[in-house]
Amino acid sequence: MKNQMSKQKGFTLIELIIVIVILGILAVTAAPRFIDLQADARAKTLEGVKAALQGASQLVYAKAAIAAQQTSATATTTLSSGVTLATVYGYPSATAITGAADAEAEVAKFLDLSTDDFDITDPTTPATSFIITFTGKLVGDACYVAYTTAASASAPPLIDTVSTGC
Repeated sequence: MKNQMSKQKGFTLIELIIVIVILGILAVTAAPRFIDLQADARAKTLEGVKAALQGASQLVYAKAAIAAQQTSATATTTLSSGVTLATVYGYPSATAITGAADAEAEVAKFLDLSTDDFDITDPTTPATSFIITFTGKLVGDACYVAYTTAASASAPPLIDTVSTGC
């Protein structure tokens, strides 16, 4: 009978406590890295919006250059979809976008953004730029993409991402 008792398998109380302590230490050191995933995801989404905005404005510029409008301070360019877009030196005009009744619809002419997820606002007067934020986020939250109209024929528009407050 004693022989059967010595063959019993299992963990001692000390072994279980050591494993629990090790798991606790791992949880304390690893948890902060996973808690802030939402902010990182927002920041990377803004980088994607910035890249899409840069690509779309370059395509509008290419279309304007074909029509020899890249040196004009005010012009309109008709895109292949049949949509007419106001341009400044061949790039999309922030003034036309923010001055429109529906800024989201104007941006949607050359950039596919969901109006359920993003808001477009005008931070300046006169409207030489617009800002794309997440729905419900404010510009003061420092989580946005800013587009500033091209200032000259030799300079593209400024597109900047601010993601410190995401």
